[in-house]
Amino acid sequence: MRSLLVYRLRKPLPFLTEAINPDITESSGNVFRDLGFHTAAESLRVRARLMAPLERSLREQGITQAEAAEELGTTQARISELTNGKIQAFSIDALINMLDRAGLEVDVNVRPKNA
Repeated sequence: MRSLLVYRLRKPLPFLTEAINPDITESSGNVFRDLGFHTAAESLRVRARLMAPLERSLREQGITQAEAAEELGTTQARISELTNGKIQAFSIDALINMLDRAGLEVDVNVRPKNA
């Protein structure tokens, strides 16, 4: 009896899916814009793309937040915000400065938007 119940739960239930979320829309490709951050969407997207390699670099080094703060010329609290993905806590300039202190090079690529 239990295996039958598990089998039934694993099968898709279209009527249930539609009842829970009838308005599924395709992403624009920018999660921030999709969530309603229209005016700040590009800035948030750029900051997220700058934060990711910085956070990954610190994680791969295996250093403490205090050690990372010293290396990057900031506070442990700011490193905590970085590792917790607090995008709005950082300006693009601050992230570029921290990337430079971490020995990472920033390359800027500008292209026309997709219509």
